[in-house]
Amino acid sequence: MMSHFLPLDPNSLELKQQDAKALGASLAADYQSKTPYHYTCIDDFLPHEILDRVREEALSMGVKAAENQSANERLKSSFNPDRMPRYSKAVFHALNSRSFIQFLEKMSGINGLIPDPYYNGGGIHRTNTTGFLGIHADFNHHGIMNLERRLNVLIYLNPNWKEEYGGSFEVWTDDMSEKVAGFAPIMNRMCCFSTGANTMHGNPEPVNHPDGDPRLSIALYYYTATWEEGRVSQSTVFKKRPNSNDAPSNEAILRLVREFVPPIVYRKSRNLLHRLKKIRAR
Repeated sequence: MMSHFLPLDPNSLELKQQDAKALGASLAADYQSKTPYHYTCIDDFLPHEILDRVREEALSMGVKAAENQSANERLKSSFNPDRMPRYSKAVFHALNSRSFIQFLEKMSGINGLIPDPYYNGGGIHRTNTTGFLGIHADFNHHGIMNLERRLNVLIYLNPNWKEEYGGSFEVWTDDMSEKVAGFAPIMNRMCCFSTGANTMHGNPEPVNHPDGDPRLSIALYYYTATWEEGRVSQSTVFKKRPNSNDAPSNEAILRLVREFVPPIVYRKSRNLLHRLKKIRAR
């Protein structure tokens, strides 16, 4: 784990391009050498006053009804940056700026990254006590813009968080034989990773802060214009950890169906399996 500092000005939220590119280049070898897929974890990522203000504004939004309640996901909700107070909205715009994109491109080796103006699935994520998100691979296609998802950035907003409070971000192998890494969601820690059909990750250990504090994070996704015509998209695909009480995975069925049947049949099969998971979770 490395400690770096991205010199984003707390007032103007400006980042010099030469600084951004230099920092990204300094991380490239480490990031691109990671297996089973490329990832990094950086502490003290931004000036603390930036994230203190974002955390305060996030908490001011209050509690929102949980989204996508199932046996694989519990008590997680999100706030679109367009509905956040002014400063938080400006921070998200800065993290979608040209300078920050250049930082990510230099680090990841992925050129032509495109931010998501819709914040589809992104924004401020909040997970309340006993909430979790099972190990999964993400959806890979932005339907509105017809883009391929390539990179996730997560920045945590939880002061004095300890590993035993749950909610750690975990990296797993595709065959679920090994947890490769785990990172507690401590304040000002940034986790970034390249996404694909088999990039298994999540925060499966339930949140259990002794004071009932929620797990908060900034989540941003980046894309490239590399989606090929005829390719079948993937929704979020969950897998079961070995020797755990995780919900059974429909991953093998979904991938078999996706490989051998027409797209419309796959979509109907996927929707049916999602409905069955929700019924099991009740």
